[in-house]
Amino acid sequence: MTFELLGSDLFGYENLLTAPEQEAILKLRAYLDREVRPIANGCWDRAEFPTQVIKPLAELGMYSFGWDETKPFTNSAVFRGFVALELARVDASVATFVGVQNGLSAGSIAACGSAEQRAEWIPRLASGEIVGAFGLTEPLSGSDAAQGLRTTATRTGDTWTLNGAKRWIGNATFSDVTIIWAKDTADNKVKGFIVPTDSTGYSATKIEGKISLRTVQNADITLTDVVVPESLRLQNANSFKDTAKVLRATRAEVSWAAVGNAIGAYDAAVAYSKEREQFGKAIGGHQLVQDLLVKSLGNITASLGMVVRVSQLQDEGVQRDEHSALTKAYTTSRMRESVAWCRELFGGNGVTLEYNVARHFADAEAIYSYEGTQEMNTLIVGRTITGQAAFV
Repeated sequence: MTFELLGSDLFGYENLLTAPEQEAILKLRAYLDREVRPIANGCWDRAEFPTQVIKPLAELGMYSFGWDETKPFTNSAVFRGFVALELARVDASVATFVGVQNGLSAGSIAACGSAEQRAEWIPRLASGEIVGAFGLTEPLSGSDAAQGLRTTATRTGDTWTLNGAKRWIGNATFSDVTIIWAKDTADNKVKGFIVPTDSTGYSATKIEGKISLRTVQNADITLTDVVVPESLRLQNANSFKDTAKVLRATRAEVSWAAVGNAIGAYDAAVAYSKEREQFGKAIGGHQLVQDLLVKSLGNITASLGMVVRVSQLQDEGVQRDEHSALTKAYTTSRMRESVAWCRELFGGNGVTLEYNVARHFADAEAIYSYEGTQEMNTLIVGRTITGQAAFV
């Protein structure tokens, strides 16, 4: 199979990928076009997650590439970013599932777990044997999680008792384990725990009525005297700084997904511009329509340059919080503009699922908000620029 650049990759960033990386991308594209694209709108409309994709995505390596324990070949952060992009340009909800399973769940264990915990849990997540979730956000604590976390962990001998609540937890209605972040009542430091979801006192309730990423199964989690052994405490998670290590990597990956979601809308708009006729010719021949497409492609191209560079910094081991924060703030803003321009091109047809742009338009709102809001990412970068924190 010959590797062809995406029509939206005007500057050819995909040429940075190695031959094995390009081959893996081709296999993923083929699977998504064959199995996910035909069902994406229906799943979104019904707010149902297609669990039948979990194992095939595992077989394609979607939860394996980043970890020494499971990666099938040497690969780069740029490649893993393109994986997120490919997923999101077809279905941002499936991309979010993979991001939670891989980046947040396995990523927490990779960044903060012991060698023994990595060896036990990462292969199980990578194979799709178990589904993971990530419990940080709470009903009353989102952007202020570093200080405002209310879920508590109390140690008694070799066990911990967790009490509290979490909100907006992706995958949580059907996860087998959830990484729960809680404050140690002894030292007030944030700790991480691998919590089996069949634990007594653990419950997850699906959040209904969403207008964005409807396919993602977000849940409210309640923890009532949930007992976990010391062996399930992430051994290298001793403060929120350790939690931030996970978010630094996943924030960059969300930026890639934002670009992918914008490309999904752009691809639909380009196709429609060639098919839809008004005033005696295809609308792609009208100046104002071309202006919408060019502005969208400009945003996509600029965003691609930024996400490629932040992933290169990750490969070099020098990526910092402000790099990820600026990338997430910029790319999600440009995504929001682009999907709106692309939806505009469809006129009234742009508000129905049938034409494959409305879902990307709606999903942009959640991508814009999660993994650090625009405002919080701005403050992280602003602190770097001025040397002064303006969080409160």
